[in-house]
Amino acid sequence: MITHFPDDRYVTPPDRPVSLFNRLTFGWRWALYLEYGAEVLRARGLAVRGEYDDAEWAESSHIVMRAIERNRGRFDIEGIDNLRSHAGEAPYVFISNHMSTLETQVLPALIAPFMRVTFVVKRQLVKSPIFGPVMRSRDPVVVGRKNAREDLEEVLTGGRRLLENGVSIVVFPQSTRSPEFSREAFNSLGTKLAAHAGAKVFPVAVKTDFWGEKGLFRGFGPVRPERIIHIEFGHPMEVSGRGREEHNAVLDFIESRQRKWHIQTQQ
Repeated sequence: MITHFPDDRYVTPPDRPVSLFNRLTFGWRWALYLEYGAEVLRARGLAVRGEYDDAEWAESSHIVMRAIERNRGRFDIEGIDNLRSHAGEAPYVFISNHMSTLETQVLPALIAPFMRVTFVVKRQLVKSPIFGPVMRSRDPVVVGRKNAREDLEEVLTGGRRLLENGVSIVVFPQSTRSPEFSREAFNSLGTKLAAHAGAKVFPVAVKTDFWGEKGLFRGFGPVRPERIIHIEFGHPMEVSGRGREEHNAVLDFIESRQRKWHIQTQQ
């Protein structure tokens, strides 16, 4: 599988062209969401036919990323070399904060070229008539988000099965997407899974509030071109004991990046 990101850092070129439709509609949010929807429908068709494999998933994710850029989104992605240099040691438990729908769409383009990967997702997503076929084709770990004990058991059991078969897993340990990072709202599910399966944790920090969450339809809120999309991959860590130190290290990593990006916006 070919990666579109050969360097450690990717920054959207300043001369990246904006789509004609976006220009004609003066940055209307649905200029982006209509492009995104078209790609979702294409991916769904492939999934229904059993043709949506890892390479197609990575390419579909990359198409969404380019749609974001055509609609005035600007990326600043760091730590790609950490993925590249540690790919042979996979699988990992990627632990990330969860700010918007954007990271779930873009992370496969960054991770999948280096290793097999899937997500922990809510049950309603795999049952969705639109997104369901796509997500089911990715063999995710599915949780109900109604019973914490059952969800933990499902993640530990299903997650370990996937990790033992060489599939890395992306975990968002927050209860819901949030524009603000809170240590208190960030549970230790990811490190518990890594400790249970004998896998390493891979910290990821995101700032994706370019893609608004609140609007007429949840997950498709205002688009904010003035907000740069930040994603950074840290260094993977071995988990010892119950993983408390590694959990705090992941929190420190995410918190430090949020602080750095906030300072950058003030300059």
